[in-house]
Amino acid sequence: MNTLKTDYTQYVNPLIGTSKMGHVFPGATTPFGMVQLSPQTNFEVMFDDKGRYNAETYEYCAGYQYRDTTIIGFSHTNFSGTGHADLGDFLVMPTTGELVLDPLKTKNDKKGFYSSFSHDKEEASPGYYKVDLDSYKIKAELTSSDRVGFHQYTFPKSNDAHIILDMVYNVYHHDNKNVWTFIRVENDTLVTGYRQTNGWAKTRKVFFAMQFSKPFKSYGHKRYEKVTYSGFYRRFNQYKNFPEMAGKDIRAYFNFDTEEGEKINIKFALSSVSTNGALKNLKAEIPHWDFNKTKKEAKTKWNNELSKIEVTTLTEDDKTNFYTAMYHANLSPIIYEDVDGQYRGLDQNIYNSEGFTNYTVFSLWDTYRALHPLFNITQPKRNNDMIKSMLAHHDQSVHNMLPIWSHYANENWCMIGYHATSVIADAIAKNVGDFDYNRALQASTNTANVRYFEGLGDYIDNKYVPDDKSHSSVSKTLEYAYNDWCIAQIAEKVNATSVKEAFMKRSEYYNNVYDPSIGFMRPKLSDGTFRKNFDPMDTHGQGFIEGNAWNYGLYVPQNIDKMIDLMGGKEHFTSQLDSLFTMEIEDKYIENHEDITRDGIIGNYVHGNEPGHHIPYLYNWTGHPEKTQARVRMIMDTMYAPTVEGLCGNDDAGQMSAWYIFSSLGFYPVTPGSQDYAIGSPLVKEAIIHLENGKTLTIKTENQSKENVYVQKVNINGRQIDKPILSHNDLLEGGTMTFYLGKDPHLSSTL
Repeated sequence: MNTLKTDYTQYVNPLIGTSKMGHVFPGATTPFGMVQLSPQTNFEVMFDDKGRYNAETYEYCAGYQYRDTTIIGFSHTNFSGTGHADLGDFLVMPTTGELVLDPLKTKNDKKGFYSSFSHDKEEASPGYYKVDLDSYKIKAELTSSDRVGFHQYTFPKSNDAHIILDMVYNVYHHDNKNVWTFIRVENDTLVTGYRQTNGWAKTRKVFFAMQFSKPFKSYGHKRYEKVTYSGFYRRFNQYKNFPEMAGKDIRAYFNFDTEEGEKINIKFALSSVSTNGALKNLKAEIPHWDFNKTKKEAKTKWNNELSKIEVTTLTEDDKTNFYTAMYHANLSPIIYEDVDGQYRGLDQNIYNSEGFTNYTVFSLWDTYRALHPLFNITQPKRNNDMIKSMLAHHDQSVHNMLPIWSHYANENWCMIGYHATSVIADAIAKNVGDFDYNRALQASTNTANVRYFEGLGDYIDNKYVPDDKSHSSVSKTLEYAYNDWCIAQIAEKVNATSVKEAFMKRSEYYNNVYDPSIGFMRPKLSDGTFRKNFDPMDTHGQGFIEGNAWNYGLYVPQNIDKMIDLMGGKEHFTSQLDSLFTMEIEDKYIENHEDITRDGIIGNYVHGNEPGHHIPYLYNWTGHPEKTQARVRMIMDTMYAPTVEGLCGNDDAGQMSAWYIFSSLGFYPVTPGSQDYAIGSPLVKEAIIHLENGKTLTIKTENQSKENVYVQKVNINGRQIDKPILSHNDLLEGGTMTFYLGKDPHLSSTL
């Protein structure tokens, strides 16, 4: 690692993407930390009184929307940039005055415990968040270690100061989200407990230990569900100063007297295992009450990660975009084990990680594309641990499957494909990790043969997913075919010849959903005929998920040359790509999708969603790399900005940001599972990548400017490359890579 001379956190703005559909949180966390301590600005239930889905819930996937002027508290778990949600555990809110236990309004229509706030008095940086709670004249400050959130509240003088612990609140809340809550008041400064929820994760338990810097003078709680039986607990007044609290929906409170300017600190540790585990985490990570010490340590952790790529840019805005993307790309997957290595497994049993750190939050349909390939450059050790975590998931799975989209010891089955195979194949291709390749192959083939998973049995039998038997049939066929190619690559590495041959055959099944009569991938029925009444422009009910035939239909990363031939050859395919970026798409074609909005659309190309992220680079295979270069630079300039609206769609656990990082450096992993990167047009003036093998790769650009977007030639350690492809080995060698840029697109076509 380089000797740190620059504070890279100064270039990160965690508020970027907190408006509209970025779905990122601005609060305090560490790189890949278990705790994401962040403000929650509203409480939207998932369903209305008639059981209908409340669309406004979607805007609060990260609990925070920049347009809001209220804060209802600070929760300890939050997803970053997802298109669905869960979490929001253990909401803490300091208040003064009359005790109010409802967040927005009471049954009498009076003000809830929320506070108004102003962005003028809000500050966010890596590992630190500060805001004034104007309704109570309280200054709130947050920082974090990996497993412990650290609160610091500066109070006014008050005989009625309160800390509320809201255990009802959830992100994506519904009436049956909370299964059970249990709280113990161990003494006048220590509280422990847990909550079990049933949401996106159907069986999720989170334990906590909450320690106050000052004894509370009294406490109590209120239950919000109907209590049908209380046994002999009815002998007690359970709701005031009784040290056990249990129920489905609980809000607890702790009362204090405060002097003007007095600080009350809270250390809030998490565990997936037990309250003892949370206490171990608390004592190990923050054994003191020095808030600034923990804040400084969090900042140092972030600088260590951010400094792995040192960039010089044309503008300060570009630098802010780059390092905020680096920040977002290092938020998840998250550490999911206690300091002693214990963690809750998929089967809900407790395990000890041996030889790896266990991780969770695998949004694989998104992150296999660029985030995990980025980790193979910047985080190979962590990516190795993440793969070992996926293999542990497989071993604990009653389905004998690798994770699809998993979090907090649960498989939530979101999206399609089995993309853990891609992450594994990419690591093997790039010689990352020491995981067992044979075990990984067995886990991959097991996953690829679970017939009841998402039309997989029909895919095996028919050599495509029939549209009359399964939704999103074309997308599934294309994704499975790519995943099968990945499995073949793993099999080749361990000399499993018959397995390789079988999965290479399966990797060609994309051919079976291509209709040459219309020139598009098209849903096919189980009788072998293509579905009638098909509209390649529509993103709803046409055999694709979150895309249409124009964009999602261009998904054959394992054999791009053959896809181009299939679709009419290089000249025709080039024209098709040109049309994709320039045509208009009517509102009626996208109105049924929360994840596809005008903010992220260029023509019919959807950058705000993942299935098309490779598309701008496909011109490299048609003999027109200059078109890739122009498109990529245009996307970076228009789809990313250093503002609260600076993300054109969900950051999707770092995938959107990883695309920007790769593209800024001048290349992109179009086919994870191979050694190759497609060349684009770098946005940086210079980048120094500090590799984990101790070597340094310097990327230089000659004649960099907003106008000089065309790559005239590329030299790697004095050797000029003759095609628009880089090898991972070229990067690992270190040294210097130089891009020569200019205004002439014709010179780029010689690459």
